[in-house]
Amino acid sequence: MITRRAALGIPLGSAAAALAAPRLASAQAAARLLRFVPQSNLASLDPVWSTAVIVRNHGLMIYDMLFGLDAGLAPRHQMAAGHEVSADGLLWTIALRPGLKFHDGEPVRARDCIASIARWSKRDVLGQRLDALLEEMRAEDDQRFTIRLKRPWAGLAWALGKPSANMCAIMPERVARTDPFTQIADPVGSGPFRFRRDLFRPGDVAVYERFEAYQSRDEPSDFLAGGKPVHFDRVEWRVMPDPGTAAAALQNNEADWWENPLPDLLPVLRRNRDILVERVNGFGNLGVLRFNFLHPPFDNPAVRRALLPAIDQRAFMDAAIGTDRVLSAVPAGAFTPGSPLANDEGLSVLSGSRSLDAARAALASSGYRGERVVMMSSTDLPVLQNLAEVAADLMRRMGFNLDFQAMDWGTQIQRRTSRNPTDQGGWSAFCTTWEGLDVSVPGSHQPLRGNGANAWSGWPTSPRLEALRDAWFEAPDLATEQRIAREMQRLVWEEVPFIPLGQVLPPMAYRRTLTGIVKGGPALFWGVRRT
Repeated sequence: MITRRAALGIPLGSAAAALAAPRLASAQAAARLLRFVPQSNLASLDPVWSTAVIVRNHGLMIYDMLFGLDAGLAPRHQMAAGHEVSADGLLWTIALRPGLKFHDGEPVRARDCIASIARWSKRDVLGQRLDALLEEMRAEDDQRFTIRLKRPWAGLAWALGKPSANMCAIMPERVARTDPFTQIADPVGSGPFRFRRDLFRPGDVAVYERFEAYQSRDEPSDFLAGGKPVHFDRVEWRVMPDPGTAAAALQNNEADWWENPLPDLLPVLRRNRDILVERVNGFGNLGVLRFNFLHPPFDNPAVRRALLPAIDQRAFMDAAIGTDRVLSAVPAGAFTPGSPLANDEGLSVLSGSRSLDAARAALASSGYRGERVVMMSSTDLPVLQNLAEVAADLMRRMGFNLDFQAMDWGTQIQRRTSRNPTDQGGWSAFCTTWEGLDVSVPGSHQPLRGNGANAWSGWPTSPRLEALRDAWFEAPDLATEQRIAREMQRLVWEEVPFIPLGQVLPPMAYRRTLTGIVKGGPALFWGVRRT
């Protein structure tokens, strides 16, 4: 019999034969590696402490959640095997699936869940509602725990399962006992990937390995619900701040997936037959100009309102993501365009004729005294950098004494937590984007919170917005929710907790050899395989 080796002319034991096996092993190893270019550097490892999207994406890889939202955004059991709610709606009993383990080998217990929920409830916008309604949490045994409320809250499962910042990541009790306003030091979860802290090089690479002991649900994947099968042994997040470098890596098959391609490079990527460019996150992102309410000049609502006549959302969107209208949408109000609560209440304040002269006049009569305005800009996120540059140019032309300070995104995340005045390292304003799912309803809409010291960076105090938010939780139907949303948007133009800048609809780019990418939200790594 003539063997394939003989037919190829490779003698048994030859040098060529000796090289064949290592080459094959190397090719197989490469096939089990997914190379991903994230939107920015991973500046924090704590998805409860940080609201940054990249930190949440990191969290979805290594942590699991009690509930997961399906493609219709309905909560379904994830770590939970099931739950019961008492007839009066006050007592929730949640049972864990058997066999759940943390990455350190320890079993997931009820007390881990309680500690994790307690920490999350101090930071998250919906968690804070649970904190206000909570009577008691108690472990009945290792597999079951109860949550007793002061008043019924039908939306608790949705809150525990939402994938947005800040996510309710289930951590070991010893980690979850970390002060919620201090970052964790031990990123141990029970999710489908484990984080290789020993291989982490901030600003360069973050490495995730498939967690062999992960207990995937035995049912079809459905967004963040159902099974989470992992087909890669290793996922590497390779940080590439330079868009040209990232584009070249993707085209040369040195990267598989680019989360946030530069709009100017999209035509080049689309011409490459090996690359697919498409929108994965259907909700998009809402551009936001945020102010610091603790210090002059933006502690004065008249100064904030003065900007409204000159804000041109189309100019912001064109600068942020290009002139292709497929990539952005205006006008945008306080809620995600296209969502059930989006409305046109008072929207003419941003969609009507723009007037720099009117803005200058409003600023002159507002009481502004020439205080220095520190505008932060993140240099490694082109969309945010471009939004900030447009805002800075507008403020200068209006007459603000502007100090434009550029920094990387990780530094900005840290600095925006500072409540100091500008002469002590503080800040006045910055531009960012919020995921559309987050800002589609009042309950999870952090820029709309008016709860002072507990609010998102900027810390506005607005009893009226808080009262409307509470009313939304009690709304009996969609019509009531929509009426409340209109009232909230009317207040936005009066109190200006933020200024919406338009809806960004960014695509992702990946090599066509990847299949099974989960659509509808952020970059997710289960279900993805290489053909």
